[in-house]
Amino acid sequence: MSAAPNPSDVGQRLEAVRARITAAARANGRDPAEVRLVAVSKTKDAAAIRLAYAAGQRDFGENYAQELAKKAAELEDLGDLRWHFIGHLQRNKAKLVAPVASVVHTVDSARLAEELGKRAEGALPVLVEVNVGGEDQKSGCRPAELGSVLEAVEKEKRLRLTGLMTVPPMSDDPTASRPVFEGLVVLRNEHGGPHRLPDLSMGMSHDLEEAIRAGATIVRVGTAIFGARS
Repeated sequence: MSAAPNPSDVGQRLEAVRARITAAARANGRDPAEVRLVAVSKTKDAAAIRLAYAAGQRDFGENYAQELAKKAAELEDLGDLRWHFIGHLQRNKAKLVAPVASVVHTVDSARLAEELGKRAEGALPVLVEVNVGGEDQKSGCRPAELGSVLEAVEKEKRLRLTGLMTVPPMSDDPTASRPVFEGLVVLRNEHGGPHRLPDLSMGMSHDLEEAIRAGATIVRVGTAIFGARS
């Protein structure tokens, strides 16, 4: 059995990540309040999430539908906790995610948008995931498909289109993510700009500064808050 999470460790790590976000925003002439931190809690237990919640964190990201549903039930007493679904979503799992997610970041096809639209309880915010880096093993629509997926989301009365999301290729060099982040901004500007797509979900523990530099409004941070994955 793994050791219980240390409350001071989680709180200190959260504080350090928030300081990084503030510094990066200010360095690029942005208001730190423009950047929302999503604490990626996949593989972490409910106790770890409660510690982060006690330290003021409210937005949590999960990658797997069953894990999200289980944790949402375990933590339903935390009424203002917001769940972000940030993993690849199969259409047959939409029924698990739609009732509990506050935001879905990974709509990547018209068929998934349609299925979520059937399952959502009304005005579910969604982002369209784009495979900017063109990696065969990654999910996300291709840039050429983006327009049709955006239109599919907007046709669903129970969905609310709020932005775009991307995951860059793995690299130890944070600056390697820069072209992907900048590419997502270009795509946003080609498809209606901030008025239509206000949110850009990009940046993780190692490259959040690069994401904020490019214009991220949501960063998804796990390891820097909770430590290595279980």
